[in-house]
Amino acid sequence: MPSHRYWQRGLQTASSPCFRQKTQIMPDIFPPSKRSRIMANVKGRNTSPERLIRKCLRRLHCRFRGNVRTIPGKPDFVLAGQRKLIFMHGCFWHGHNGCPRATIPETNRAFWKRKIEGNSTRDVRILRLLRKDGWKVLIIWQCETKDMTTLERRILNFMAR
Repeated sequence: MPSHRYWQRGLQTASSPCFRQKTQIMPDIFPPSKRSRIMANVKGRNTSPERLIRKCLRRLHCRFRGNVRTIPGKPDFVLAGQRKLIFMHGCFWHGHNGCPRATIPETNRAFWKRKIEGNSTRDVRILRLLRKDGWKVLIIWQCETKDMTTLERRILNFMAR
């Protein structure tokens, strides 16, 4: 138990029981059990950005289906009559370049880097496959859903192509 107290107080010395050559920092503000619960509650569909896109599509009178499992990549919105797909990518999970939400966590960096790079690689592979099959694809990033007028305009331009 004393090693835990040393860790909490940050009193790591060469004589302390929890001394390590490389000092580790605890950047996460939540304990591991709470972080685990938070990550387990991350949903795969009907997220708030998806609801915003759905609202835009309805406002534009577009007929669509949501989260179709039979199409590779399980697109969030399918406009089958026009052969168009809309993917709503979370900036963190899909590694949005240049977005502050897409930073890799300090804890377990190797795991997160491998996970996010794997997601990005899979996204590129699926995008090529869908385009080869004749689908037109629009990717909307989570950070792009903040401004509804810009989002609507982007969807409208995509529908006009």
